[in-house]
Amino acid sequence: MRILAVALLAIAASLAWAQERTPSPAGAEVYIISPKNGAKVSGPFVVSFGLKGMGVAPAGVKFDNSGHHHLLIDTDVPADLNAPLPAVPDKVVHFGKGQTETTLTLPPGKHTLQLVLGDQSHIPHNPPVISKKITITVTK
Repeated sequence: MRILAVALLAIAASLAWAQERTPSPAGAEVYIISPKNGAKVSGPFVVSFGLKGMGVAPAGVKFDNSGHHHLLIDTDVPADLNAPLPAVPDKVVHFGKGQTETTLTLPPGKHTLQLVLGDQSHIPHNPPVISKKITITVTK
């Protein structure tokens, strides 16, 4: 009986946490302006971020319908979207100052890029605002 009570409390706590995610408005989109999917680039190169239906605000600042960008490089969106996006050097780059572009230097070869919008606490919105994953080739 005690195990069942603990399990029910854990489920209730996880549901409460999930409900605390910041809502995103219907139709919100985040996307990579450049480079385009399939592009061949030489480093360093600029990655420009686009956002539709929401605004950009720095981490730690709460405004309705806003967030800040996280760039995923050669990795997938984390399975747990109820937790803050991890800061993983060279894999998950946070733009907590509200930046809308960055300059990257990647080794030659194929790479994937994807954006995830996070709220003031780096947690993806509900529903999450995630770009399509693009593939680029760095030539040198």
